[in-house]
Amino acid sequence: VLDPQYGMHAWPCAVVLAQYLWVHRRSLPGKRVLEIGAGVSLPGVVAAKCGAEVILSDSEELPQCLRNCRRSCLMNDLPHVPVIGLTWGRVSPELLSLAPVDVILGSDVFFDPKDFEDILMTVYFLLEKNPRAQFWTTYQVRSADWSIEALLCKWKLKNIHVPLHSFSADKEHLAGSPLPGRHTIEMMIISLARSDGT
Repeated sequence: VLDPQYGMHAWPCAVVLAQYLWVHRRSLPGKRVLEIGAGVSLPGVVAAKCGAEVILSDSEELPQCLRNCRRSCLMNDLPHVPVIGLTWGRVSPELLSLAPVDVILGSDVFFDPKDFEDILMTVYFLLEKNPRAQFWTTYQVRSADWSIEALLCKWKLKNIHVPLHSFSADKEHLAGSPLPGRHTIEMMIISLARSDGT
């Protein structure tokens, strides 16, 4: 059983998403990036180091995670990266006042099925405000019974599966980290579906 503050650890999905960002680093300068459920903020920190304008967020109900986001920024010489409290499924003043974004990041946010719809509601809200934006997410398959496909349909979202081998993330030890190992990690890019469902 994990500590309820599991946002305080770097998980394998974060390393895989950071690898994707690194491989696509030339496309990041000037991009406006929001990481949701940032925790230790590895993907957001990598995006910022690669020249993106990054905002980190985690639940406003988890001040320890927000402090950890700030600590990650300071340890990586990124003192000006904003850290905000955003709780999935809640339309808050912070969510309403967010600047436009190009990319939303989320590593291992699809962890607890009770949160899936709240996450997708928040992502949908952001994509509606930013129709050309995409949600880049990595997740670990923990149960064959857990799926977000029906929820993607419900929220008029589409997804593209990104094979890990396409960005050299299908290795036993990724970027010198023992974390990825042999975990079943997947990556997808989620965006708004067109009116015809595509």
